[in-house]
Amino acid sequence: MQPTLIVITGPTAVGKTKLAIDLALQLKAEIISTDSRQFFKEMTIGTAKPNQEELNIVPHHFINNCAVIDYYSAGDFERDALKKIEELFSKGLQYVIAVGGSGLYVKALCEGLDEMPEVDLELRNDIIANFELHGIAWLQEKLKALDTEKYARVDHHNPQRLMRAIELASQAPVELKPKVTRPFKIVKFGLEVPREELYDRINKRVDLMMLEGLLEEAKALHAMRHLNALQTVGYNELFDFFEEKLDLQKAVHLIKQHTRNYAKRQMTWFKADPNIEWVSPDNGLSQILNTLN
Repeated sequence: MQPTLIVITGPTAVGKTKLAIDLALQLKAEIISTDSRQFFKEMTIGTAKPNQEELNIVPHHFINNCAVIDYYSAGDFERDALKKIEELFSKGLQYVIAVGGSGLYVKALCEGLDEMPEVDLELRNDIIANFELHGIAWLQEKLKALDTEKYARVDHHNPQRLMRAIELASQAPVELKPKVTRPFKIVKFGLEVPREELYDRINKRVDLMMLEGLLEEAKALHAMRHLNALQTVGYNELFDFFEEKLDLQKAVHLIKQHTRNYAKRQMTWFKADPNIEWVSPDNGLSQILNTLN
């Protein structure tokens, strides 16, 4: 049989980690994380990493492999993950499971990335100046006016992502590269639950994160809030609390709201991929095993 990469993706809090571990135990597989924030070792509670017990059950790769001060791009991940997958298949594994909800990193792993146009420094400086003058709302409205599809997918609370998206949308498009062919079979599964259930899962997860010490974790990272790795939901809101821009109750409320917004953007991204077979967390394991057999 051809070595197979099984991709498990979907929105945050839908149950990807548990399903991936259960599947890995059935298939004697190892796991590659495609969650772009779980790479960073200082960000544990706020990124909902597998706990130590879960990490001990099945070998995981690309969790805690970077520090927040490191720049680790989707291209870096593509290179490193392909090397790791080749190594795992060469030692006799039939299956490797890639799990996570970072769409760009899933795309990089499965089909490669398109070439990015050269940066127009004058355009970049103009975008930065407007951001400094008008705030993040200007970035959001600018991108929405330029490219509604990209606006629907990007993290609205990450100024670096918004500025880069505006740069790309403002310049002439580059010729897209054809999808690359990987030397292994790829099958993709997405986890899906009704929206009300997903939002309830998100709200409960945020409450649990706060009980587990998210506030203390964010406090330890506050001095580095300018770093790209920390431009993410769950940390930005608490940084604003530390700077007395919000009270704690409001910050937690916004974490839940922004996480729900993020989950909606994840679904927009993944629903555009016709190769994803959608399953539910309740019967996903049996559905995937039936598809593989």
